[in-house]
Amino acid sequence: MARSLVRIFRVCQSLGSLPAIKSQFAHPVTCVSFRTSFIRTMAALPWPFSSTPRDYSLPNSSWSSEMMQLYEHYNSQCEVETEGGEKQRGPWRRLPSYNRSLKYATGGVYLSKIIQSKARLFTRNIKTAGAAFEYVMFVNKVEQRSVCIFQAGHLLEGPPGHVHGGAIATMLDSVTGTHATYLSGPVMTANLNINYRSPIPLGSTVLLESSLDKKEGRKTFISCKVTSTDGSKLHTEATALFLSVNVSHLLGV
Repeated sequence: MARSLVRIFRVCQSLGSLPAIKSQFAHPVTCVSFRTSFIRTMAALPWPFSSTPRDYSLPNSSWSSEMMQLYEHYNSQCEVETEGGEKQRGPWRRLPSYNRSLKYATGGVYLSKIIQSKARLFTRNIKTAGAAFEYVMFVNKVEQRSVCIFQAGHLLEGPPGHVHGGAIATMLDSVTGTHATYLSGPVMTANLNINYRSPIPLGSTVLLESSLDKKEGRKTFISCKVTSTDGSKLHTEATALFLSVNVSHLLGV
């Protein structure tokens, strides 16, 4: 990843030196450093290169009624109405999800076409809706916890009719890692411990709930559990340790 970040910075530099761009824009191309996440990457390109990529966290036709109900429940808490009738930000926030981390950046769609253009995020590399990982994640900054609604498609089979343990581990790493990044900025997974309690049927919808245990210097400790949507059945438990990393210095910013 470090090499990709350096390449992004060099691309920004080269774009900023192009005469055609300099003549059209009063302000040179700039690169901004990380804030809350390594996935909110660094490129701020001029408007011709910016476009809106597909957000996989939004509902599609493959979502079950149960997944839709949970989505609407948490999404309705992202914006609340005051007594005066005004809209304001609620306790929860939905996190967008793209098939490349680059696309979180302004101009990321353009950059993703020139930097490892065939690369795709592991959980978002299947085009067929509902075939693999269908999920949406919400975070609550005040309570320092997150919720992920996950529907497992038929391509994730392990034991007949049930979700592969590796797919469950992938979701646990993704959810806890995203949560740790949201809380602590750029992080890397140092340790992930998983206890499988009961299998998850293919096509079912489950909840992944993560919470911050503690922070010690560069270390962020997260706990996560996978349950049925009503919380009556525990499928999996996990604890994770993440280390904060300083990536911005690689870009010279």
